[in-house]
Amino acid sequence: MGMSTAHWLEAYAAKLGVAAPTPEETETLLALAGVAAHAAQRSAAPVSCYLVARAGVTPGAALAAAEELAAGHDAETTRSDAE
Repeated sequence: MGMSTAHWLEAYAAKLGVAAPTPEETETLLALAGVAAHAAQRSAAPVSCYLVARAGVTPGAALAAAEELAAGHDAETTRSDAE
């Protein structure tokens, strides 16, 4: 088996010249990936995490935005199904 998640993130962050995410940030990003994967196709998960970095927002703010978007999508789907 390969490296642990924590070891990979530390090594990869060092290779990129940035700080590794904290354990809390990692958990939040994983939660964001889960929201994206369940609200859309699974491929939305990693790209959503990429967008967090592009946007320069915190993982917590990104998770809140994803949850809001997913909730709005669920509400639209429910309305469409009822019509």
